[in-house]
Amino acid sequence: QVQLVESGGGLVQPGGSLRLSCAASGFTFSSYVVNWHRQAPGKQRELLASITGAGVNTNYVDSVKDRFTISRDNAINTAYLQMNSLKSEDTAEYYCSAYRWPSHYWGQGTQVTVSS
Repeated sequence: QVQLVESGGGLVQPGGSLRLSCAASGFTFSSYVVNWHRQAPGKQRELLASITGAGVNTNYVDSVKDRFTISRDNAINTAYLQMNSLKSEDTAEYYCSAYRWPSHYWGQGTQVTVSS
């Protein structure tokens, strides 16, 4: 069956880094756009970054541009979000999703907490 499983979240100090992974199975991963999203308590889910199927094109929301990098390795059906220079406001549940009309698959999320 279709699965997206995020990992790599945790507690990190301000200024630190984390790399999130999103492992996919059950569908043709390389044909799907992958997105990373986050949702902080009391806030709406926010789209952070996207990467096309072949990994050629990426897009970022302004708040994470120059700090976060989205990438993918289609050979192992995995996408990544490298997060650098983390701030307390980056604290949230992070989700990956895979989209190819009309399908949109979601992972269960991984918590990232930025705190000293």
